[in-house]
Amino acid sequence: MTMIVEPHARPDLRRPGVGVVKVSTWRVGTPERQRAAVDAIEAAWRTRDWPDVGLLSYTVHTGEDGETLLHYSEWTSEEAYEEFVRVHRDDRNAEIDAAVPGIERVALHSYERYRSGALNPDDARVPGCVVIVDVEFDGPDADRQRDWVDGVFEALRTDPGPHPGGISGHFHISLDGTRVLNYAEWESAEAHIEALAAPGDGIGADTAQWTKVRTYPGVAGGGVKRYAPALSLSAGAS
Repeated sequence: MTMIVEPHARPDLRRPGVGVVKVSTWRVGTPERQRAAVDAIEAAWRTRDWPDVGLLSYTVHTGEDGETLLHYSEWTSEEAYEEFVRVHRDDRNAEIDAAVPGIERVALHSYERYRSGALNPDDARVPGCVVIVDVEFDGPDADRQRDWVDGVFEALRTDPGPHPGGISGHFHISLDGTRVLNYAEWESAEAHIEALAAPGDGIGADTAQWTKVRTYPGVAGGGVKRYAPALSLSAGAS
């Protein structure tokens, strides 16, 4: 199976057939090592055939913090991911580690996509920034995950002045019932910073709907991090 390097390092976030999404972080230490790690990842994957085990796409972004990489991969099933780990992962990681020693691999979580939305469905802008919004609850509850996301969509629908720099949001719920992740595409990091600086507590106007989201019971933690698109690979024709 061949491999496609996606333009603008942008995965297909509405791809059909995705059964599970894996999201993880690597700590590499410095901006120079970020770039070297992305180059090593691309080299390790380009010199091998695409693994025909149900991997649909693999995306890497560089953290604004100058020390982390975000990994976002789409799979047909959990079994497909486990087969990749068993057969294909170690040799790729060994090559990457030889090029950039000392990578720390942390925080792997499994998700399913729940809802996606955009200010303008025909928006052709290329994202210059990916914002990862991570929400953690105080225990597993699949209904609560979906209810929180539905509340965000209601808040967005009723927001009198959404920031024009937002392009799309893709909400994922963790398979263990404890987390929500929003993979949000923005025109630029500056646009997201400007939106955060607007009146209110974070993104969104001072409305009852946004207040309900911000004060939702059971939210135990989370965070917001910005990334620059770096590399996205996907399965091509056999």
